[in-house]
Amino acid sequence: MDILETIQAHAAAMRLPLYAVTLSAVAKAHTPLMLILHWHGFRRQTAARLEGLHMPVRSVAGSALQINAGWSRVETLDEAMLAAAWRLGAWDLERANHRPWWRLNAGLGETMACHRAFASYPGEPADRHMVVEAPDQDLMVELAGATGYIRWQFRPRATGIWALLDEDDATLEADGTRRSLCPLAPAPYDKHRTGRDVYRLGRGAGILKK
Repeated sequence: MDILETIQAHAAAMRLPLYAVTLSAVAKAHTPLMLILHWHGFRRQTAARLEGLHMPVRSVAGSALQINAGWSRVETLDEAMLAAAWRLGAWDLERANHRPWWRLNAGLGETMACHRAFASYPGEPADRHMVVEAPDQDLMVELAGATGYIRWQFRPRATGIWALLDEDDATLEADGTRRSLCPLAPAPYDKHRTGRDVYRLGRGAGILKK
């Protein structure tokens, strides 16, 4: 699967800087994936133009895309996200393993986090936060609640708002990308362990390089 190509195609079409990229997968092989592109930008809430009147603005909705790619190992998804994060100049890539929330005494925060991971905002206008192209969205949320899910996240420097920050990464090209292949291998995945694993991709260009 080519996550990188999908991100680049949508970034070129939107012409907006990216804030973050996330990928969520139900902890069950051969299920659909949810790729979410979080844009940095604002638009007016109405197209009306009134001279001398300030019109309110709101954040541009993210893009949530269902990816139907057969996969049998979480490490395969790691490889795809590592390749995308590396090429797009991200400082690191985070992989988080989440428990099922459909259980006794599960906190509301866990429930909402799962919905957000799959671009679901119950009780709110459908397109206020996300423009969703995912026919199996409800099924993904249901399965994630019953079996758990994995979520990856990175913040790209290339095509992203992070390009505005002072560069301190010796691995980057002038345009904020990396042209070589990602040198990191996926870490073994343990479905019984919750928590986060962080892949460090960048390397400081100054005195402090750790």
